Amino acid sequence: ALNNPFAAGSFRWVAKGVYVSGNRAGEDCVCKWFKKGCVMESHFYETDLESSRKAIELISNWNSKGLIDKMIKVNLPEVWEFKNNSIRAGQKVLQEPFIEGYQKFNSNTGWADDSLPWPRVMQALSHFTYHISGGQCLLCDIQGGVYSDGVVLTDPVVMSTSIVYGPTDLGPKGMSTFFANHTCNEYCRAEWLKPRNRQSYYAPTAGTTMVSQRRVPTRTSRPAMTQLGYVYE
Repeated sequence: ALNNPFAAGSFRWVAKGVYVSGNRAGEDCVCKWFKKGCVMESHFYETDLESSRKAIELISNWNSKGLIDKMIKVNLPEVWEFKNNSIRAGQKVLQEPFIEGYQKFNSNTGWADDSLPWPRVMQALSHFTYHISGGQCLLCDIQGGVYSDGVVLTDPVVMSTSIVYGPTDLGPKGMSTFFANHTCNEYCRAEWLKPRNRQSYYAPTAGTTMVSQRRVPTRTSRPAMTQLGYVYE
């Protein structure tokens, strides 16, 4: 299946398979892995899981408020590693249940499909997560499948003031960009928080945007530049 991916995101391939053991034996699943040339380290898989866990926490809060009459759930992926007897020995992938009728509702740069009720619900969900977190984070890049009793989401992006959720966490500028493009709808509440800064820092695109998180080594034995009385540029 990995030799014939059926879909691709901005930086990952997606292949479809079937669980062969465990509680989900016989059920369809998807496998996701980073594209070659996309500079990613293995710890980013753990960052993906942290983002999903945070998304579950935020969405559980939404569900508990009874804001709509349907449930929203999130697939929590597992990190699998190929065994040594495989040609892909050591390679890590994200594995999760397959979602029927996959669609994208919004992105992490302010783009949104708000033409139908469920996409508008997702815009309200993004706004709600900013409000309920006290402006500390915002759930976006929301995508998944609509079922008779609700929606199942996958690969959500969490943007945060501290920028701790990986290369798709665009931080305060990303949150500002969301609100620069967001118009409250019938699922939003007037009392929900909004940032003072609602400037757009990114061009709205349907794809997922990443930022480089490469750090430049510094000489820790020397004082920070902010401690100096002068700086030459």
